[in-house]
Amino acid sequence: MAKPPAGRLYVVATPIGNLGDLSDRARRTLESAAVIAAEDTRHSAPLLRHFGIAKPLVSLHEHNELERAPGLVARLAAGEDVALISDAGTPAISDPGYALVRAAAAAGCEVIAVPGPCAAIAALSIAGLPTDRFAFEGFLPARAAARRRRLAAVADDSRTLVLYESPHRLGEMLGDCVTVLGAQRSAAVARELTKMHERVHRGRLDELASLAAQDPDLARGEAVVVIEGAAPREESAGAAELDRLLEPLLAELPLAQAARLAARISGLRDNEVYRRALALRAAGSEEPH
Repeated sequence: MAKPPAGRLYVVATPIGNLGDLSDRARRTLESAAVIAAEDTRHSAPLLRHFGIAKPLVSLHEHNELERAPGLVARLAAGEDVALISDAGTPAISDPGYALVRAAAAAGCEVIAVPGPCAAIAALSIAGLPTDRFAFEGFLPARAAARRRRLAAVADDSRTLVLYESPHRLGEMLGDCVTVLGAQRSAAVARELTKMHERVHRGRLDELASLAAQDPDLARGEAVVVIEGAAPREESAGAAELDRLLEPLLAELPLAQAARLAARISGLRDNEVYRRALALRAAGSEEPH
């Protein structure tokens, strides 16, 4: 008996809020799949019921993806079509799915995108900031020190930055953006996208950080933060001089104190020196011991 042709893995985008954003193609794909791999089956079941889709569900989340991927690839090899969905938006974009897609592709199975909603792209399109080049950083680290190091690593990137943040950390994250990236950068905070209470707040980073501290509504629902990229600047001898000044200070003093002292000595802006100090400290911590 001839071996059946391999099935296809469909990566299906689902609504981030408004159910009307599920495309006809996405609905037909979910209806025809042999099984649907969902980030949280309890979360996805109401969506599928709303559209009258009754298919077997298999959970596929960050804690079990490596374990589940081989079984799903085996089902693809046996000729079954598998649809992959996340809780909202496009799978594998700050959501599970990468490992399954990679395993299916490595096994020679066809992987097909069924595009649709994506919070990052939705926010970028309405932020009012340059869209020709952008860097998606997803969720920053939860701990403040690690978050600042990540921001320092992208502080000189001239591309528009796109970040995700959970409600309870939004204020702290915006404060760190002011400290590391500078108060004057233009930014936008988009929350509850496509939902009834969708709001987009635009302004300088310091204005948005102040708003987050005063307005509890800003911290309701997960947010997408879009930030203007750094102004291009030429490398100069001054940058090397700053490094030479900072390195011995960082070896002896806490980061903030070293940056303040270096700024006082050099006459450079506090934010600029602090950003460089963070980058040097991060680079030093990554060196092998």
